Parts: sequence; structure tokens; C-alpha cells
Amino acid sequence: MNPTRRQLLQGLVVLVPAATLLPRSLLAETTEEAPRTVPVVVHSDQGPHRLMVETARTQAQRSKGLMDRDELDPEAGMLFLYPRTQSSRNGFWMYRTRIPLDIAFIDENGEIVTIATMQPCESSSPRECPVTRPEAAYMAALEVNAGYFEEQGIKVGDCVSWPGSCELCAADAPAS
Repeated sequence: MNPTRRQLLQGLVVLVPAATLLPRSLLAETTEEAPRTVPVVVHSDQGPHRLMVETARTQAQRSKGLMDRDELDPEAGMLFLYPRTQSSRNGFWMYRTRIPLDIAFIDENGEIVTIATMQPCESSSPRECPVTRPEAAYMAALEVNAGYFEEQGIKVGDCVSWPGSCELCAADAPAS
């Protein structure tokens, strides 16, 4: 074996195992995973309301949200999920969001703590867009078309469940 080839092979023996020690973020593709769609049920006095929503679980997905969309199906939306409780000082804005939305802030028990309607912000500067903040800490937020919550009779205190939410609203379900 010639010396150049031997050096190359010896280098590969060192580099390949070393690559496994790199952080996954450096090895991952640069494209962000698309949000998954999951069923969400809002339990209210008017009955269960079923939606199919996209989930925003990563920081990049939560930052993009429903930006740059011209429409949203009537029974659709986006569920923003957080790994830990968010302060009531942390809110949502409508920068680059083209459609009016309702937002429900949801606590760790699945209970809606605040509902608000948000209008698109036409400013080219995000700093000029108003921020909608909840009245209490939250673990999730659900965005749907503006007017949906009022039309469906959904209000503060109603419960929201989705896959992985540990059936938070099960205690509210009628006994069979």
C-alpha cells in the first residue's frame, strides 16, 4: 500500500468515530421539520369541538407560527407547545401574519386562562406590532380563525386536550 493511501485510511479511522461526538445540531439537515398535525378537542358547555391543528413544538416552529398564510381552514389552527410554563409577560404578536386570529392561552391543567382576538400587523418592523399577553402563566396556546371561539361558545375555563396532554380534561367528561 502506498504511503499516501495509508495516511488517508488512517485519517478516516480517526475522523469517522470523532464525527459521532459532534453535536446533533451540527450533523442535522438545515431544514426545519414541518409541524405535525394532531387532533385537538375543546371541551365546553356547548359540547366537544374537534379541530385538526399543526403543532409548533420547536423554537423555530413557534417563531414562524402562522406567518405568511393567506387563509386557514375553518376547523384548523396551530397549537404552540412549550417544555415549561411560560410567564404571563410572554405573549404573541402578529408580525407577518396576514389573517386575523383568536388565541387561547392554556395552563398546565389544560384550562383556558385567556382568550383574545389578534389582528394582522402590517408593519415591516416587528417592534411596531402589538403583543397579546395572557392574564396568567401558560403551557400552550391555541390559534384559530378570528371569531371561532365566540361562535362556538368557547370561553375561559373550558378545557383543551390533545394527544400527549395526559387526558387533562378527562375529569370533566360525563360518566358513562
